[in-house]
Amino acid sequence: MKRVIFTFILTLIAINVNAQTVMNRDILIENAVSDISVANMKSLVEDLVGFHNRNNMSSKTDLHRGIGAAAEYLYNKASSYIPESSGRLSVEKVYYQAGGNRLGRDITLSNVVATIQGSNKSDDRVIALLAHYDSRAAGSTDSLSYAPGANDDGSGIACLMEITRIVSKIDIPITIKLMFLSGEEHGLLGAQHMANIAKEEGCNLIAVFNNDMIGNSNASQTNTQTNTVLRIFSENIPVAETPEQARARVYNSAENDSPSRQLARYIKEIGERYVDNMNVMLVYRNDRFGRGGDHTPFNRNGFAAVRFCEIHENYDRTHQNIREENGIKYGDEIWAVDFEYVRKNTGVNLSSALNMVLAPSTPENVRVITSGLSNFSEIKWEAPKQGKAPKAYYLLVRETDQSIWQKKILVYGTEAKVPYSKDNYFFGVQSVDETGHESLPVFAVGAQR
Repeated sequence: MKRVIFTFILTLIAINVNAQTVMNRDILIENAVSDISVANMKSLVEDLVGFHNRNNMSSKTDLHRGIGAAAEYLYNKASSYIPESSGRLSVEKVYYQAGGNRLGRDITLSNVVATIQGSNKSDDRVIALLAHYDSRAAGSTDSLSYAPGANDDGSGIACLMEITRIVSKIDIPITIKLMFLSGEEHGLLGAQHMANIAKEEGCNLIAVFNNDMIGNSNASQTNTQTNTVLRIFSENIPVAETPEQARARVYNSAENDSPSRQLARYIKEIGERYVDNMNVMLVYRNDRFGRGGDHTPFNRNGFAAVRFCEIHENYDRTHQNIREENGIKYGDEIWAVDFEYVRKNTGVNLSSALNMVLAPSTPENVRVITSGLSNFSEIKWEAPKQGKAPKAYYLLVRETDQSIWQKKILVYGTEAKVPYSKDNYFFGVQSVDETGHESLPVFAVGAQR
């Protein structure tokens, strides 16, 4: 068996208050997070608000108002970063037809997609970041009333545009796609179109980050306020699970270990590593009750996808006509957006995405050997078949009732034998390079020798 180094690092477990936490930060990622500009993001949201109404039913031809003008603005804004990208960045409009009862008639909408091409031609992995640029007032088809959409979802659009600016100047080995989506308020239409394309083309889409409302820090009704907590929603049992996958899930008691859950845990660890005074709260459900987001069509098509969302929602602002009643201001206006909070949440996105693209690909065929009775556990895996070769691996360990990984054990080689019973613990494995970038975790499934 290969040599195992029992180095327990970077636990990041809130309940373990007496443990030391080691923060090993890559200077490239740290500098990128430091480059996030509040002024840039506020200016962009001001411009979006200036289109008066971005309802999907609004004008496609007016140069100054409506969703058509907003789409053109986003296309031009993202394209403005092409000259400094050394050929990495390209921007396109992706048109699609939309209709149905929620719209009332057939229309043409467009998504704006900025692609930052990875430099490793032998590695076809892709990461996608999403936000929707359409907005609405109280009436879902009201295309005339003022519907600024400053937080829903101007905050998410500002996050993606700032990441486009920063990452387009960095040589990254695998591709990042930033999708500025329409159609969200009428049934996740733009996201469904892009998810279908990804599935039809066999895109090796390893992670999807959906940012929808990441700028409100004050709750309606309770008046609770904080800008230090971000929610990440993730599905438990994948909606696209096959019967074979279902049998494996039941056998391994892996109801809390879907690819989307592994992605959420990864974002928590990396985001908290690089963004100070920030806690990522893992919400173990796909989304809020009675509502949905653009990550869901990607989940339905079998991709690991999660939603980034503010910890406190303000229902006086979301989907409201602009007005004031009994001293309460209603409507999604820019004065209510906490741009320092948007900056932090953008940092969680940026650091997690960069750490992922700089890391080796995930290990393959990760399994815990279930044959034989022993209080030791034997975990085996194989090296990834594409991308750069890992320097080592992290064996991840947690008790079965814990929601996040508790221990990381550095392993040189592709197997480990550890004094933790397979009946009492879950295991996972990450690839890691020489500078510490970790891949997404892969859950260890039970297998015979």
